[in-house]
Amino acid sequence: MEWIEIAFAIIALIIGVVIGYFYRKSNHEKELAGARNTATSILEEAAKDAETMKKEAMLEAKEESHQYRSTIEEELRERRNDVLKQENRMIQKEENLDRKENTLSKREKTIENKEENLAKRNQTLTSEENRIQTIIEEQQQELERIATMSREDAKAIIMKETEEQLTYERAVLVKESEQRAKDESERKAKNIILQAIQRSSADLVSEATVTVVTLPNDDMKGRIIGREGRNIRTLETLTGIDLIIDDTPEAVVLSGFDPIRRETAKIALERLIQDGRIHPARIEEAVDRARKEMDERIREIGEQATFEVGIHSLHPDLIKILGRMY
Repeated sequence: MEWIEIAFAIIALIIGVVIGYFYRKSNHEKELAGARNTATSILEEAAKDAETMKKEAMLEAKEESHQYRSTIEEELRERRNDVLKQENRMIQKEENLDRKENTLSKREKTIENKEENLAKRNQTLTSEENRIQTIIEEQQQELERIATMSREDAKAIIMKETEEQLTYERAVLVKESEQRAKDESERKAKNIILQAIQRSSADLVSEATVTVVTLPNDDMKGRIIGREGRNIRTLETLTGIDLIIDDTPEAVVLSGFDPIRRETAKIALERLIQDGRIHPARIEEAVDRARKEMDERIREIGEQATFEVGIHSLHPDLIKILGRMY
């Protein structure tokens, strides 16, 4: 019976061992599965963390790269500005050097001109010294010659030289007297003319200095004046005559001391009034044509005057002067 119990005990032990083994194996497999799941979760989280860290690292790298690029670009911009400033300074220095070179060239040229002038002066002085030396030698020879002359011969020579000296001094005095007489006559002539002008009536002065141009209507005054007065300014500038536009009905007054300019302005203004187109370009054209017409008229009047007095060989300029005197 004991061995049966022992056998049962052994069998029971074996069964317990087997049951324990399978139970342990089941728990171990569960633990392994749980460990695998945990490891998988850890690996997944680690992968997510790694991806996140990778993205953050990439973002940081991009930001650092952008900052580095901005820094490099700023440095390049500053260096470019420095280079431009240096180039501008170099250009200014070159311009200053060019100006200094031009100034030095001018100074050198001035110095050369002065040296040439000094050389010419020295040459002139040398020539003058030679001439003076020659005169001294001639005078010495003359004195030596006179020393051998008689008293009467020496007296005659002295009288001749004295007469020549007096002749020269008399000529100088005559010229000075003529100049004083000329200045005095001009002064008296101016005073006489001034008195004549003061005694002349205002009507005579106005007749000699004023020309009246008749207008077809008073509206023409505004056209002659032009926008902001540009037409009247153009006409006055081109002719040198003042245009007086006042309350006088249908009339414009041309005022000036030069009768030829007044007549030229009158011809140009009458032609503009007839044409009706009054603007600066047209005024310039009309004044130019009036001047040519005036020159032709002066020449014809001068030729007529020479023909009437029977003179046919005068210079054309003198003929024009005769025509201007009309």
